[in-house]
Amino acid sequence: MSFHEIRFPPNLSFGSTGGPERRTEVVALASGHEERNTPWAQSRRRYDAGVGLRSLDDIATLVAFFEARRGRLHGFRWKDWADYTSCPPSRRPAPTDQVIGHGDGESRVFSLCKTYRSGEGAYTRPIAKPVAGSVRLAVQGDALREGVDFELDATRGTVTLARAPSRGMEITAGFEFDVPVRFDTDAIRTSVASFRAGEVPSVPVVEVRV
Repeated sequence: MSFHEIRFPPNLSFGSTGGPERRTEVVALASGHEERNTPWAQSRRRYDAGVGLRSLDDIATLVAFFEARRGRLHGFRWKDWADYTSCPPSRRPAPTDQVIGHGDGESRVFSLCKTYRSGEGAYTRPIAKPVAGSVRLAVQGDALREGVDFELDATRGTVTLARAPSRGMEITAGFEFDVPVRFDTDAIRTSVASFRAGEVPSVPVVEVRV
């Protein structure tokens, strides 16, 4: 899949609508009970980029970005203002926010992830597009230094430690991240008169697997 490592203008994604979706297959039995199953191990996010447009200049910026991505052809980064950090929105990312693995004495490469918990349930989401410069790492609570103790691959969401942690040691991380997406349309239809009257175009954006 072709992917451009460029972020959709954050000022345009601010105010957009969207969030995660799941696919659940529900079969109603003759007894009235249900059987539920899902073919998706991971959730998928959808957004509408048109909602954040506030001026004709914004439309011009959107069209230029759309054309440069060739519509649905190339993926890009998207900032989900409702969910873009490893911690609650009121805090700054800390190196102990998320557990991303445990040492075995040999492994040095670990993938970033974010775990969502509610009651007894939990879902671990892979993070493939961290924001460069925002990743903080710790081993057993001791903070590490990027470029000295670890290297980040911001295009894949992996960190490589200079030394393999000993068996059982906990590796944690804090970070900001983007969502890998593409446009879910090959056409943008706008009208200056309608826009000035308060009607904004619908520009669907959908998460992609990378």
